[in-house]
Amino acid sequence: MTQALFKSELTTPYLCGLAADLMLKNGLKMATAESCTGGLIAAACTDLAGSSAWFERGFVTYSNEAKCELLGVPVRLIEREGAVSEAVASAMALGTLAHSHAQVAVAVTGVAGPGGGSAAKPVGTVCFAWALPGQVLTEQRHFEGDRAAVRAASVQHALGRLVQLLGSSPTAASRQGCSA
Repeated sequence: MTQALFKSELTTPYLCGLAADLMLKNGLKMATAESCTGGLIAAACTDLAGSSAWFERGFVTYSNEAKCELLGVPVRLIEREGAVSEAVASAMALGTLAHSHAQVAVAVTGVAGPGGGSAAKPVGTVCFAWALPGQVLTEQRHFEGDRAAVRAASVQHALGRLVQLLGSSPTAASRQGCSA
């Protein structure tokens, strides 16, 4: 099932439904911090009826100032690593947990295009972070296509990896009565 979570035939609504089921099953609440996706992950989650039982809030922190002011991302971290970096995505996820009542956070920062890319971070570069009880995972991916395609792929990847992590996390296993 892990490999299937990243196939394009799994729609965003389907992935949201899987995430919702896992969040509810494990008694967890989720929050998001989004830059290049501009709230699309939060919108996809809250498109589901009953999402208030598991979705707590979403931050759209498009500017560096918003990342710092709303999430507590250190200015020096952005200056050192750049806004599009795994380190900043991680700080965004941890800041989301610190500024919400959620136990799970998804953070995304990237270059959706059509401009803004560089040789080191071309258009389509997206950094993700998932913060779950006791763990933070970061990842950098590159997606092809126009702005809409990069953003849509980012939403699907963020939700697909969240489902994978929730299905395999020690917290999820212990709450299901399994040993980790």
